[in-house]
Amino acid sequence: QVQLVESGGGLVQPGGSLRLSCAASGSAFSRNRMGWYRQAPGKQRELVAAITVTGNTNYADSVKGRFAISRDNGKNTVYLQMNSLKPEDTAVYYCRSIYPVDSWGQGTQVTVSS
Repeated sequence: QVQLVESGGGLVQPGGSLRLSCAASGSAFSRNRMGWYRQAPGKQRELVAAITVTGNTNYADSVKGRFAISRDNGKNTVYLQMNSLKPEDTAVYYCRSIYPVDSWGQGTQVTVSS
């Protein structure tokens, strides 16, 4: 079992930046593939970015070049740096331990608005 706690969400103006953090506990964090997902009102939850145990990353087309996922295995933490934010990035962002342990955080709200 992996427990995940997100932080760093909030209100930001278009063009601004935020960094989300996800602290993990309860399992061997460094052996888990991790990801960030988001869910906007009335829409399905979607994958934003993922990172493997070796640091390989992949991104949704809508965030490529603006968002960056990273991990610090010494701190059991995964990050999502979000730059050049747009109103359409507004959503609840969830951290997920994807594999081999499947677990979700409680989510953090990101609102992009002027």
